[in-house]
Amino acid sequence: MSTELVGVVTVCMAGARGYLLKDTSRENLLDTIQAAAKGETLLKPEIIARVLSAKPVPAPSPQPNSTLTERELEVLQSAARGERNKEIAYKLGITERTVEAHLAGIYQKFRVDSRAAAVAVAAQRGLLAE
Repeated sequence: MSTELVGVVTVCMAGARGYLLKDTSRENLLDTIQAAAKGETLLKPEIIARVLSAKPVPAPSPQPNSTLTERELEVLQSAARGERNKEIAYKLGITERTVEAHLAGIYQKFRVDSRAAAVAVAAQRGLLAE
């Protein structure tokens, strides 16, 4: 599966309501934004066809020490709620740099490189149920 398709799947698993290609017209962009604001899920048929026809990529095996610390779990759950690093830091009484360090540790343990991907892995593992 291409990197772009993995990105589509990842953002959708993280809660995105749609996905547009870079060459989308301005008119289509505006229509899509309005539809997403109404709660509709929007994926162009060609994107759906590409995702469905792609060969699945095996999930990377977790690192031996992939257990999150209690603080990493708090940071990840806050990130999953859409809180920014500054908000997370204030709520937990830590610095933004410490939040970034926790996120880096989470990314390394989950073998991902983005907040959305970390949230998707956490959701798959049932770590976001509160």
